Amino acid sequence: MTDEPLYARLGFTDAEWGLLVGLPHAVLTAASAATHDSARKTRAESAAGLSRISDARASASTLVTAVATAAVAEAGDPELGEEPPVIEPADPAAYSADVLNRATEAAGLLASKASVADAETYRHWLLEVADAVVGAASTGGILGLGGETVTEDERTFRDHLATALAA
Repeated sequence: MTDEPLYARLGFTDAEWGLLVGLPHAVLTAASAATHDSARKTRAESAAGLSRISDARASASTLVTAVATAAVAEAGDPELGEEPPVIEPADPAAYSADVLNRATEAAGLLASKASVADAETYRHWLLEVADAVVGAASTGGILGLGGETVTEDERTFRDHLATALAA
Protein backbone atom coordinates (compact mmCIF):
# COMPACT_ATOMS: atom_id res chain seq x y z
CA MET A 1 0.00 0.00 0.00
CA THR A 2 1.08 3.52 -0.65
CA ASP A 3 0.17 6.79 0.97
CA GLU A 4 0.31 8.51 -2.40
CA PRO A 5 -2.99 10.33 -3.08
CA LEU A 6 -5.09 9.21 -6.02
CA TYR A 7 -4.55 12.46 -7.90
CA ALA A 8 -0.78 11.90 -7.77
CA ARG A 9 -1.22 8.36 -9.09
CA LEU A 10 -3.24 9.90 -11.92
CA GLY A 11 -0.30 12.22 -12.64
CA PHE A 12 -1.56 15.52 -11.20
CA THR A 13 -0.09 17.90 -8.66
CA ASP A 14 -2.14 19.15 -5.73
CA ALA A 15 -2.76 22.49 -7.48
CA GLU A 16 -3.76 20.82 -10.75
CA TRP A 17 -6.14 18.52 -8.90
CA GLY A 18 -7.65 21.53 -7.13
CA LEU A 19 -8.33 23.11 -10.52
CA LEU A 20 -10.03 19.98 -11.88
CA VAL A 21 -12.08 19.38 -8.72
CA GLY A 22 -13.17 23.01 -8.30
CA LEU A 23 -14.17 23.60 -11.90
CA PRO A 24 -17.49 21.67 -11.96
CA HIS A 25 -18.94 23.78 -9.12
CA ALA A 26 -17.51 26.94 -10.69
CA VAL A 27 -19.22 26.06 -13.98
CA LEU A 28 -22.48 25.50 -12.09
CA THR A 29 -22.20 28.92 -10.42
CA ALA A 30 -21.23 30.78 -13.61
CA ALA A 31 -24.00 29.13 -15.65
CA SER A 32 -26.57 30.01 -12.99
CA ALA A 33 -25.30 33.59 -12.69
CA ALA A 34 -25.40 34.16 -16.46
CA THR A 35 -29.00 35.35 -16.08
CA HIS A 36 -30.30 36.80 -12.83
CA ASP A 37 -33.27 34.74 -11.62
CA SER A 38 -35.49 34.48 -8.57
CA ALA A 39 -34.15 32.62 -5.55
CA ARG A 40 -36.43 29.67 -6.37
CA LYS A 41 -35.12 29.39 -9.92
CA THR A 42 -31.52 29.78 -8.78
CA ARG A 43 -32.04 26.94 -6.29
CA ALA A 44 -33.53 24.77 -9.07
CA GLU A 45 -30.52 25.50 -11.27
CA SER A 46 -28.12 24.70 -8.43
CA ALA A 47 -29.91 21.43 -7.66
CA ALA A 48 -29.76 20.37 -11.31
CA GLY A 49 -26.04 21.12 -11.52
CA LEU A 50 -25.27 19.39 -8.21
CA SER A 51 -27.18 16.33 -9.37
CA ARG A 52 -25.14 16.20 -12.59
CA ILE A 53 -21.89 16.55 -10.63
CA SER A 54 -22.98 13.82 -8.21
CA ASP A 55 -24.09 11.46 -10.99
CA ALA A 56 -20.59 11.55 -12.51
CA ARG A 57 -19.31 9.45 -9.61
CA ALA A 58 -20.58 6.51 -11.68
CA SER A 59 -18.69 7.57 -14.83
CA ALA A 60 -16.79 5.02 -16.89
CA SER A 61 -13.84 7.43 -16.75
CA THR A 62 -11.55 6.87 -13.78
CA LEU A 63 -10.56 10.55 -13.87
CA VAL A 64 -14.14 11.87 -13.92
CA THR A 65 -15.22 9.44 -11.21
CA ALA A 66 -12.33 10.58 -9.00
CA VAL A 67 -12.95 14.29 -9.66
CA ALA A 68 -16.70 13.97 -9.07
CA THR A 69 -16.13 12.00 -5.86
CA ALA A 70 -13.72 14.66 -4.60
CA ALA A 71 -16.06 17.50 -5.66
CA VAL A 72 -19.00 15.93 -3.84
CA ALA A 73 -16.87 15.25 -0.77
CA GLU A 74 -15.87 18.92 -0.63
CA ALA A 75 -19.29 20.43 -1.31
CA GLY A 76 -21.69 17.86 0.08
CA ASP A 77 -23.65 14.95 -1.32
CA PRO A 78 -27.08 15.97 -2.64
CA GLU A 79 -28.24 12.35 -2.31
CA LEU A 80 -27.74 12.70 1.45
CA GLY A 81 -29.39 16.11 1.58
CA GLU A 82 -26.01 17.85 1.90
CA GLU A 83 -26.02 20.83 -0.39
CA PRO A 84 -23.58 23.71 -0.48
CA PRO A 85 -24.92 27.25 -0.25
CA VAL A 86 -25.94 28.85 -3.51
CA ILE A 87 -23.20 31.27 -4.52
CA GLU A 88 -24.19 34.44 -6.30
CA PRO A 89 -21.10 36.28 -7.55
CA ALA A 90 -21.06 40.04 -6.99
CA ASP A 91 -19.78 40.50 -10.56
CA PRO A 92 -21.19 37.66 -12.70
CA ALA A 93 -19.34 38.78 -15.85
CA ALA A 94 -15.95 38.77 -14.10
CA TYR A 95 -16.74 35.44 -12.45
CA SER A 96 -17.72 33.95 -15.81
CA ALA A 97 -14.48 35.22 -17.39
CA ASP A 98 -12.48 33.64 -14.56
CA VAL A 99 -14.29 30.30 -14.97
CA LEU A 100 -13.67 30.35 -18.72
CA ASN A 101 -9.97 31.05 -18.12
CA ARG A 102 -9.81 28.13 -15.68
CA ALA A 103 -11.61 25.92 -18.21
CA THR A 104 -8.98 26.79 -20.83
CA GLU A 105 -6.24 25.97 -18.31
CA ALA A 106 -7.91 22.67 -17.44
CA ALA A 107 -8.24 21.74 -21.12
CA GLY A 108 -4.51 22.28 -21.63
CA LEU A 109 -3.72 20.33 -18.48
CA LEU A 110 -5.88 17.41 -19.58
CA ALA A 111 -4.38 17.43 -23.06
CA SER A 112 -0.91 17.06 -21.57
CA LYS A 113 -1.59 14.67 -18.67
CA ALA A 114 -4.77 12.65 -19.22
CA SER A 115 -5.75 10.02 -21.74
CA VAL A 116 -7.72 11.28 -24.71
CA ALA A 117 -10.81 9.43 -23.45
CA ASP A 118 -10.55 10.85 -19.91
CA ALA A 119 -9.96 14.38 -21.22
CA GLU A 120 -12.94 14.18 -23.56
CA THR A 121 -15.19 12.70 -20.87
CA TYR A 122 -14.22 15.47 -18.41
CA ARG A 123 -14.87 18.21 -20.99
CA HIS A 124 -18.21 16.66 -21.96
CA TRP A 125 -19.18 16.34 -18.30
CA LEU A 126 -18.59 20.05 -17.64
CA LEU A 127 -20.80 20.91 -20.62
CA GLU A 128 -23.47 18.58 -19.22
CA VAL A 129 -23.29 20.42 -15.90
CA ALA A 130 -23.74 23.76 -17.71
CA ASP A 131 -26.61 22.34 -19.80
CA ALA A 132 -28.37 20.98 -16.71
CA VAL A 133 -28.10 24.34 -14.96
CA VAL A 134 -29.26 26.55 -17.83
CA GLY A 135 -32.12 24.21 -18.70
CA ALA A 136 -33.40 23.82 -15.14
CA ALA A 137 -35.66 26.88 -14.94
CA SER A 138 -37.22 29.17 -17.48
CA THR A 139 -36.72 32.91 -17.25
CA GLY A 140 -39.43 35.48 -17.87
CA GLY A 141 -43.05 34.70 -18.56
CA ILE A 142 -45.94 35.03 -16.15
CA LEU A 143 -46.80 32.60 -13.35
CA GLY A 144 -44.40 30.03 -14.77
CA LEU A 145 -45.89 30.18 -18.25
CA GLY A 146 -43.92 31.28 -21.25
CA GLY A 147 -40.46 32.68 -20.94
CA GLU A 148 -37.19 31.31 -22.24
CA THR A 149 -35.87 27.95 -21.13
CA VAL A 150 -32.34 29.04 -22.02
CA THR A 151 -31.61 32.76 -22.26
CA GLU A 152 -29.19 34.32 -24.70
CA ASP A 153 -26.73 35.05 -21.86
CA GLU A 154 -26.90 31.44 -20.68
CA ARG A 155 -26.42 30.17 -24.24
CA THR A 156 -23.45 32.51 -24.68
CA PHE A 157 -21.80 31.24 -21.49
CA ARG A 158 -22.33 27.64 -22.54
CA ASP A 159 -20.91 28.30 -26.02
CA HIS A 160 -17.89 30.12 -24.57
CA LEU A 161 -17.36 27.22 -22.16
CA ALA A 162 -17.37 24.76 -25.08
CA THR A 163 -14.80 26.91 -26.87
CA ALA A 164 -12.61 27.19 -23.78
CA LEU A 165 -12.68 23.44 -23.20
CA ALA A 166 -11.78 22.74 -26.82
CA ALA A 167 -8.61 24.85 -26.56
